Amino acid sequence: MSVQAALEALPGAQAPDVPVTVIQPTNGWIRLHLRELWSFRELCYFFAWRDVKVRYKQTLLGAAWAVIPPLLMMVVFTLVLKQVAHLSSYGKPYALFSYAALVPWTLFTSALAGVSNSMVANAQLVAKIYFPRLLLPLAAALTPLVDFVIALALLAALMLAYSTAPSAAVLLLPLLVVLTVLAALALGLWFAALNVRYRDFQYTVPFMIQLGLFVTPVAYTTSSLPRAAQAILALNPMTGVIEGFRWALLGTPAPSGATLVISCAATILLLGSGLAYFRRAERTFADII
Repeated sequence: MSVQAALEALPGAQAPDVPVTVIQPTNGWIRLHLRELWSFRELCYFFAWRDVKVRYKQTLLGAAWAVIPPLLMMVVFTLVLKQVAHLSSYGKPYALFSYAALVPWTLFTSALAGVSNSMVANAQLVAKIYFPRLLLPLAAALTPLVDFVIALALLAALMLAYSTAPSAAVLLLPLLVVLTVLAALALGLWFAALNVRYRDFQYTVPFMIQLGLFVTPVAYTTSSLPRAAQAILALNPMTGVIEGFRWALLGTPAPSGATLVISCAATILLLGSGLAYFRRAERTFADII
């Protein structure tokens, strides 16, 4: 019996004049309901803009925090790693070489941290109000793009200071940015769903980000590694992205086709499985969060 019929069957009750919406758990593993997501697009924008405002509210340095972390990391890499390990930078200034990698890496780590914590950070909304739950991780993945644009402006200033012009491959930069956001979203969806049930993951994500810095060619080149290590490193979705950033902006050797294919395939696999698990687990979010 439908809800409408059940209401009419009550003694002395009349059918309401307003439409009744019944919310039921989704069936299947990966029904994304894209039409519903599109209808809630303004809410996604609101979530993202809210996070941007909260990030800089009552801060002393404001938007400067978008460039302070990668800038300090660049200084440490240049003063310590370059001098001690004598790392190769394809003949480019090492400060520019490392910062060109830290810009997409910071975007990835910020988006990953935000997506992973998106459900727990909005526990009251998830428990009391209905909306497509996928909007929260989507908004969290888009929020760091504001910081990315600011950090990219500083990179442009550094390139000007070092008299380095981008190659024609700079036109592919938007695709690399999209791949970065998708990689963070893909891995973050797993952590977002797992973090609702097992709060241990709020400690796991920062540790994995620290570990990921060493298994991603941020401070070094992949060509300096043995071939076997290069093949393993290509499984990291950010390997192709970072090499692509340096190629597009600094004119370093282009990433191999195999590296790009493997990195893209890893991102697609993680995104598909992450969406499937998130959609499967979201029916219990409101009960256990």
